[in-house]
Amino acid sequence: MPSIQTDPTWLDGSLYPDVEPPVALETVTDQVDFLARLCAAWDFGMLPYPETIAEIRRPEWQEAVDSCRLLTSPTYHLLREWHGLEPLPYLGQTLAYIRDDPFLAYV
Repeated sequence: MPSIQTDPTWLDGSLYPDVEPPVALETVTDQVDFLARLCAAWDFGMLPYPETIAEIRRPEWQEAVDSCRLLTSPTYHLLREWHGLEPLPYLGQTLAYIRDDPFLAYV
């Protein structure tokens, strides 16, 4: 697998508060770690850079997205959809104010 070089325009260092941000994402494991951090942040309202979204939508990320299996993350299910992967069951919380929103179909 080719290494995915980090680029300051898409790699958000704040996703790595516990370690130094990597210089390159050389393995699927590195990519999965990045996606887990990204999904956790996004699920709690920390939106990614547009450049980050463009990067993770590239085909090189499909294997890592399929490997994550973050079934409780709404963001993870969006990533699966973007990569054309088969849907998996969502095991997260269904909030009534979202579920019962009559305008949700128009979003």
